[in-house]
Amino acid sequence: MTGTEHDTMPTEVCFKARCSECDARVELTADQLRLAVGAGPKSTFYSFTCPDCGEHVRRPAGARIVELLTDGGVQAMRLTLHQGGARRQAGSR
Repeated sequence: MTGTEHDTMPTEVCFKARCSECDARVELTADQLRLAVGAGPKSTFYSFTCPDCGEHVRRPAGARIVELLTDGGVQAMRLTLHQGGARRQAGSR
């Protein structure tokens, strides 16, 4: 083999968000985000706990946000309806 080999470490994806409680702009890893995908826009959202103030933040997630989050490693929880109400179903994209 000629030349030099470069070991590349996988880069952790970092997401930027704003806390609706304290207005802090925070950086979050995929493990710090939760994504719930429902049947429509009103039931699809992402959430996180603000590292600055500790408040739980929930934001709507359109199709593009869902795509960016799942591509960045955030696990999606699929919300499905069954007779009698909603049911949560864990899963990945």
